[in-house]
Amino acid sequence: MRPIIRVSNLGKLYRIETRVRRTLRESIVDSLVAPVRYIGGCINRLTDGAVTNRSAGAGAHVWALKGVTFDVMPGEILGIVGRNGAGKSTLLKILSRVTEPTEGGAEIYGRVGSLLEVGTGFHGELSGRENIYLNGAILGMKRTEIEEKFDEIVAFAEIEEFLDTPVKRYSSGMYVRLAFAVAAHLEPEILVADEVLAVGDVAFQKKCLGKMSDIARQGRTVLFVSHNMASIESLCSSCLMIDSGRLVAQGKPSDIVSCYMASGFRVNSGERSLSEHPGRRPGSITAMTHVQLSSEEGSSLQGSSRMGAPLEIRVRYNAQRPLRPVLGVTVRSLRGVPVFCVSDRFCGQLAFCEPAVRGTVICRIEKLPLMPGTYVADLWLGDAGGDLDIIFDAISFEVLPADVTGTGKLPPQECGPVFCDATWRLIDESEGIASHDSRFDDNSSL
Repeated sequence: MRPIIRVSNLGKLYRIETRVRRTLRESIVDSLVAPVRYIGGCINRLTDGAVTNRSAGAGAHVWALKGVTFDVMPGEILGIVGRNGAGKSTLLKILSRVTEPTEGGAEIYGRVGSLLEVGTGFHGELSGRENIYLNGAILGMKRTEIEEKFDEIVAFAEIEEFLDTPVKRYSSGMYVRLAFAVAAHLEPEILVADEVLAVGDVAFQKKCLGKMSDIARQGRTVLFVSHNMASIESLCSSCLMIDSGRLVAQGKPSDIVSCYMASGFRVNSGERSLSEHPGRRPGSITAMTHVQLSSEEGSSLQGSSRMGAPLEIRVRYNAQRPLRPVLGVTVRSLRGVPVFCVSDRFCGQLAFCEPAVRGTVICRIEKLPLMPGTYVADLWLGDAGGDLDIIFDAISFEVLPADVTGTGKLPPQECGPVFCDATWRLIDESEGIASHDSRFDDNSSL
């Protein structure tokens, strides 16, 4: 059987502009000499057979992808894992024909439906209804074919009452629901899905994963990028891992996930700059500038905390306008599975504070309910109107064991990532109520 996707020695080079133009004169001079530089660059490539770096003033170059080769068979669900900035999204953009490779190539035998990032492929001024027909036309479908799927798309996206509203007024969740419904139901032979389902609710994520399974059973192909390792293992039939633009491992999802988790996940020092964080979601307004994990005394945790101890997440922000900040924190395991989420959007404790352009939002957890292990935190900053700045994998930290029960014993790690404190009582029907506070003693069981 012929592969439906064949990638050969794929590479993508980006230029990093380092020069700052300070005067109109410099801009005019650069415009005049640009054709000469272009011709010189072409001559260099012909004579050297490779891309050559220009002077330091013209900028440096970075390979987002280099030497990537793999095949995908029809009906296969291929998971793609890697750290932020590894090159996963660049690979999907090349396969979706959004950008061209610098070297190598990709042979694709079939129609591709892409779900790359929130907003890709939609026209903000058009309504949801009009964008459904527009995307179908882009995929080469006839109007009658789109109409056959129209009701099914709308029902899946759950946006009936907003169908004739311009999509620029949609929330990020509505946007991604419609985008996935269009991409999945217009019957492309290949569905490409980047980590956009992170903005959807849990119920919709489950529905999307089920739909991707149905697509694969119909003999169509899915390329799925996710930081949720549980989803990768349960959904995908094969997996590959990309690191620093290179394909470093390929095989069964369970093997690749184990390799990914063992690939030297670096625990942060307890604080991190967020201004240039690679995990910032595309389309976010850069507002969060720094995050620090602190103990109850206000000192940095140096990357680790003890289970059951207080924890403060301090996030500094510098917004473009005054806002009453709303901070959300999602803590995930290394497999990408959410463990718990806290957000002032649920309780509104900062709803009456004075709006400020700059400030520090402090989220305090009185008793960290985590078992020993390494965790990562996603940060969501916004105001009453919605989220403005979202950073995935904003900071990582380690939880160390502690004698939280006072007995010297801990529940086994297999019980899960969350430690739940509890008290115990025994009702003796012959003698009344006897209080029993010893937790996890020799006579108790989990």
